[in-house]
Amino acid sequence: MEDYLQGCRAALQESRPLHVVLGNEACDLDSMVSALALAFYMAKTTEAEEVFVPVLNIKRSELPLRGDNIFFLQKVHIPETFLIFRDEIDLHTLHQAGQLSLILVDHHVLPKGDAVLEEAVTEVLDHRPIEQKHCPPCHVSVELVGSCATLVTERILQGAPEILDRQTAALLHGTIILDCVNMDLKIGKATPKDKTYVEKLEALFPDLPKRSDIFDSLQKAKFDVSGLTTEQMLRKDQKVIYRQGTKVAISAIYMDLEAFLQRSDLLTDLHAFCQAHGCDVLVAMTIFFNAHNEPVRQLAIFCPHEALRMMICGVLERSDSPCLKLTPVPSTHPHLQAYLQGNTQVSRKKLLPLLQEALSAYFDSSTVSPGQPETAGVSREQVDKEADRAGNSLTPALSQDEEDPPLPPTPMNSLVDECPLDQGLPKLSAEAVFEKCSQISLSQSTAASLSKK
Repeated sequence: MEDYLQGCRAALQESRPLHVVLGNEACDLDSMVSALALAFYMAKTTEAEEVFVPVLNIKRSELPLRGDNIFFLQKVHIPETFLIFRDEIDLHTLHQAGQLSLILVDHHVLPKGDAVLEEAVTEVLDHRPIEQKHCPPCHVSVELVGSCATLVTERILQGAPEILDRQTAALLHGTIILDCVNMDLKIGKATPKDKTYVEKLEALFPDLPKRSDIFDSLQKAKFDVSGLTTEQMLRKDQKVIYRQGTKVAISAIYMDLEAFLQRSDLLTDLHAFCQAHGCDVLVAMTIFFNAHNEPVRQLAIFCPHEALRMMICGVLERSDSPCLKLTPVPSTHPHLQAYLQGNTQVSRKKLLPLLQEALSAYFDSSTVSPGQPETAGVSREQVDKEADRAGNSLTPALSQDEEDPPLPPTPMNSLVDECPLDQGLPKLSAEAVFEKCSQISLSQSTAASLSKK
């Protein structure tokens, strides 16, 4: 794998047709490893003159936001410099020159900005339900398994098992285990096929790490923010909502609020973040487990517009459906209000409707948005309708274009209880894991209390 990736970078310097294996815009571990391994397989099993190049569908500067990706690359000894990122290859120019064939892995819907590239898509390999209206007209292979890496492993072992080296096997093995939550039957995310191919990889390479060891280390790396800047922390797990030209960013921060507020130059960083990303309000929801393994949530609302900040804080404090049980936390930072959230069952997903309610209440009492005046010649109803169309999708800012179809909902047997199983298998977020663990912790505490009685 390492030698192959070195050759891919050299191939970019040549003016020749390329087969690009492109992962999704989230570029989580499954997407990255599936792209690397599938391109490797295709390169090894196709005629010599064909060039297959895996491309990570993010800018290189965004890789530090994916701690598990970085950790795993280091663990299997693949230098980051060998990888090719989206900002290092011009797919549109290649397509215009007739030199691009595109293979989509771990997704099948291109974002609006890449819609023209659909003409170049020759194959799709995915593990989420097909959206017929958006899927490219090419060979499509889809199966609802826990990890797309499982389907790539199947392709390799059925097509050319002799090309599989330990480095590639380790990448696939660890990715499937992370995606399937260590193959835990109680969680139910792993399908029989996921289980089968993890066992096949372990039979071929008996020295692969123990499942629990690799899962724990990847999970820890996934949530580790210790090496990130404030700006990176805020972007790592973020959603946005809009109302009438006003943008609210809501970021999950995986550390204690007190430690976050004590970061050097925090206020300057918050102002810079809002300015760079066009945000009028920044809401940080800190999430962590305390020394007693109890879930803790805290909130910080940063907004230079006093009236808007007071409106948001008022709505959150008074809410009884759900009740957040907020306790103000002293803060020396101007424009920032912090709280301890007593009700840890109120996740970010449940907080979003309250923030939309606060924005609606603010604009009902104000004729001008905090960031800009009303749009000339357009009614408030029209502006709200357009803003809602973008804001109500509530998709992560880093992983999907706001106008694209949302990812399929989560099955009932995964970590987030949302919908029927036949609706698909999306990615696990850190927030989802925390919410499920929080529910488990609460149920255990309740059971303990009842047993004492």
